[in-house]
This record gives sequence, C-alpha cells and structure tokens, in this order.
Amino acid sequence: MRRSGGRGWYGKVLATAVAVTAVAAIASVGGAQLSSAETGTARAGASAHPAKSHTGTKDLKAVSAEIVHASDGGARSVNITIDDGPDPSWTPQVLEVLRENGVKATFCMVGTQAQAHPDMVKAVVAAGHRLCDHSVSHDVTMDKQSEAYQSQQILDAEEMITKASGGVRPMYYRAPGGAFTPYSRRLAASRGMRPLGWNVDSKDFERPGTDAIIATVKSELPNGPTLLFHDAGGDRSETVAALREILPWLKQQGYSFGFPVR
Repeated sequence: MRRSGGRGWYGKVLATAVAVTAVAAIASVGGAQLSSAETGTARAGASAHPAKSHTGTKDLKAVSAEIVHASDGGARSVNITIDDGPDPSWTPQVLEVLRENGVKATFCMVGTQAQAHPDMVKAVVAAGHRLCDHSVSHDVTMDKQSEAYQSQQILDAEEMITKASGGVRPMYYRAPGGAFTPYSRRLAASRGMRPLGWNVDSKDFERPGTDAIIATVKSELPNGPTLLFHDAGGDRSETVAALREILPWLKQQGYSFGFPVR
C-alpha cells in the first residue's frame, strides 16, 4: 500500500512487535555479511541478516531482485494481490469471493498477523493462493532504516508466515508502502522471494465507498496488471463488495487471472 500517516491499526501492530524488532535488530548488527554467492548481486560489505537460523535455508533458489509487476498469464491477465492480513473477519470473506469467481490471488501477509492467525494462513494456502512476505510490523519507513533492521523485518516475517502456513514459504516480498531498497530487494531475492510491486492502487484502505473503489480500479487498469487490495487494517466490507463486482467485470472485459512473474 501507499505510505500514509495516522493509521492507528498499524500502531497497534507495531506495538506488539516492537520489542522483538528492537532486540533482533540490535543483535543482528554483528552478523555475518551477505555474500555475492548468497544473493547473486549483493555488493561486498553489505550488512547481513540476523545470525540466527531461519526456516527453509536448504534448497533455496534465488530469483530476480527486480521489482515485478507482470503477470504469468500473459498480456490479458491481471494479478489480484491482497495486503496486510490475515484477518479472522475479512480474510474468509475475501477468500469466499475469490472462490465464487474461480480466482487465485497473492496474499501479502504481515508477520505478526500470520503468527496470530495461522488457521487463516493455512486456509489461504489450501485454496491455492500464493503467499507474500509483507514484513513483521508493516513499517513504511523501511527504506530509511538500517540494513540490520530491514533484515530482521523481512526474514522474521518469512519465518512467521512459513511456520503459520505449515511449511509453505512466501514466494514474494512486498515492502510496506513500497519502501524497497536495493539491499532489501537483494535479500528477499536471495531467499527466493521476488520483490512485488503494484500498478493499480484501489485505495480501498481509505474506505472511499464501494463505487469509488470500483471506479479507481477501472480508471487505473491501463497502468498495468497488478491490482492492490486489503483484507485487514479495519473494516474491509467495501473491499469485499468491490471485489464482488470487479472480478466478474474483469472477466467480461476478456481478462484472465494469474500470479506475478517469478
């Protein structure tokens, strides 16, 4: 999502994670350095991710560190991406709308949310959707923070999501508010998580009304195939209602649905 101030929900999320974040970030300063072999493109001397062992370190295949927007379904395909959950109230409703329309999506999950609602993470996976790492605490100032802090946010969220899913790893990394850095992109890519952007911001987070969300998506669709919605962070009833209209409309326009290119 875009950067924005005054998001009380994120203050609560941040509060639940801040102690872990602070300790891990400090502890990680003395970690080993990311090697070029590990990232494929990492510069010499870059600060390392925390020294502790993270889930799934074996058989990781690095992916491109370039931010992806394209769909693997081709020119007339769109990617539905759902951010900030999972949420026990809204994620099931979003899943139901997707199921009714036969659409698969990519869920960009906040680590603390995944940890709190593992049943929802498993439900997302069981329905055939993909997982995306959206950091531990959704800090939209990630690009202003140290590499040690970025590492903690990305890698701890990866571990939280993987554990909550029952072993299914996130395939993408989306920086909160789009606050990517060259370092965070390389680190995510070294863990097999393709940096994921967006082209169409539905602005559903602002709760402008269902009609406004639909109008925004239709007007911004020429910008590209990756659409951004949310299933947490407050009342998402407008998002659910908008998806009920947008998904059939996209099909009527001749679009299919894919996943972001890996």
